[in-house]
Amino acid sequence: MARENIHNSLDVYYEKVDCCPLRNQEFNFFEFVYVLSGKGMHGINGNQLSFEAEDLFLITPNDYHSFDLNEVCEFMVVRFAPSYVKSYHWQSIDHIECLLYYASHFSGSVLANEADKRMVANLMQNLMHTLEQESIYGEDLIRHLVNAIIVIAARNISVMKPEYISPNADKRILQIIDYIQENIRQPELLKINVIAAKFGLSDTYVGSYFRKQCNESIQQYISSYRIRLIEHRLRFSDKRVHEIADEFGFADESHINKFFKRHKGLSLSAYRNKIKN
Repeated sequence: MARENIHNSLDVYYEKVDCCPLRNQEFNFFEFVYVLSGKGMHGINGNQLSFEAEDLFLITPNDYHSFDLNEVCEFMVVRFAPSYVKSYHWQSIDHIECLLYYASHFSGSVLANEADKRMVANLMQNLMHTLEQESIYGEDLIRHLVNAIIVIAARNISVMKPEYISPNADKRILQIIDYIQENIRQPELLKINVIAAKFGLSDTYVGSYFRKQCNESIQQYISSYRIRLIEHRLRFSDKRVHEIADEFGFADESHINKFFKRHKGLSLSAYRNKIKN
């Protein structure tokens, strides 16, 4: 499979095409593909879904994808390296890189909110206009527009729930999942008795309730979500192991390494070295 790289941390362009020149291309960067006009099928990681105007797709590093076009299509394409995400100080979404990476679980458009669809449509038009002008401060403006799109995409991804959650899941289980994600760095808030009290459930019932709704135990979900965040700290940040341990409420490096090795088979340092190599 062909692999494509980018040399700049951010690359933005417009294209109008009647066929997709790339087939099952694998990237080492993030890519937003916004559909300005046209219809067809989008294939990502073996899944095929139809697309239309105002759809926004996020392709993450190591995904592979292609488009089958039914007609002439117009796209805005935003490519950015993992280093671009890492270099920006995100005020309230400090795990934004994990949210972006999590999009690989979904094949469709990442825009679930109608108001956000309209906002992204305006941002994309402004982005295209800025590209055409090539005026002073244009590069800074492009970065601000791209960052706004990233944040909107991240908040839409954050409300998307994995497929294993029952389509008939009640509102409370979604609230519990949001609570776990918001407090993943504070283990004392994720104890069963604390969660049970927060949502008006008994200590003995909350476990069976979660498993019935999500097809896994609440502890499995907490562990897998924490592992995913730690993985992306190792991938996208320069934080040392003891800093990551502090961030996620582990007593020291030894404790976080035991936890991580139990799930991934490697220490944090070994995992980071494997990524670099």
